[in-house]
Amino acid sequence: MKILLIGSNGQLGTDLQPRLREQGDTVVALDHNCFEISDPAQIEAALDQHLPDAVINTSAFHKVEQCEVEALRAFEVNAVAPRNLAVACRKRGAVLVHFSTDYVFSGSANRPYQETDATDPLSVYGTSKLAGEKLVAAYGEKYILVRTCGLYGVAGSSGKGGNFVETMLKKAAGGETIRVVDDQVLTPTFTGDLAAAVARLIHTSAHGLYHISAEGQCSWYEFARKIFELSGLKVDLRPVKTAEFASPVRRPAFSVLSKNKLNAVGITMPGWEEGLRRYLLARTQRGAPA
Repeated sequence: MKILLIGSNGQLGTDLQPRLREQGDTVVALDHNCFEISDPAQIEAALDQHLPDAVINTSAFHKVEQCEVEALRAFEVNAVAPRNLAVACRKRGAVLVHFSTDYVFSGSANRPYQETDATDPLSVYGTSKLAGEKLVAAYGEKYILVRTCGLYGVAGSSGKGGNFVETMLKKAAGGETIRVVDDQVLTPTFTGDLAAAVARLIHTSAHGLYHISAEGQCSWYEFARKIFELSGLKVDLRPVKTAEFASPVRRPAFSVLSKNKLNAVGITMPGWEEGLRRYLLARTQRGAPA
């Protein structure tokens, strides 16, 4: 397949490129420096120029606190732009792959969320991403919508914005007391694992909405503890409650996603601990600071 990859230099885009090429796909990589996703004319021009079989959109306005004060920009990037991509792909018969988030849910569940569960976002970010889902489904024809959770990837260790793992390792290097919430439960997901699953899924006819994240669950505190354990670091790590951190954003307390639908098409995900081990190895191989 010929694939137009939007957001190619982000954590997910960086990991998607080698996996797609390994399976014989031709990848046309577009990053923010050469492509503005909120410009409909650029979308039309890019698809006319490259004539892709599929478009993978990894771009998003995902700074959740900034979304609260820049709601218009959040909806431009997370909702209107995916709608325009869906229209453009439909005109040309291309498949659109677009990414959404666990933040479309309220976090009040006591079991992993399924694709059919009711959504109830708590933030501007979650609402804008849900709007993007709805618009892609309404205006698209051949599409794959992927909800995922707790992403971190090797591009973050190379200075392209960072991620939770890098933040924890940086704090550990500074010798400071580290406080991490233990009342938000999620599934941390290595973008390399997500990329591998998407690369397989795009070559099936199984279109629609999918939950794709690592298997298992933990709190952010437990995730941090495992990061330090696998890195062989002794740190002063303390659990705290979400209420102790002042924030304008309400975050879901439970963000675990069911992979039953993904498993039904023959794709399984590794556990989050396994993904973390491979991430730590990958960042070391790329020369990231210990």
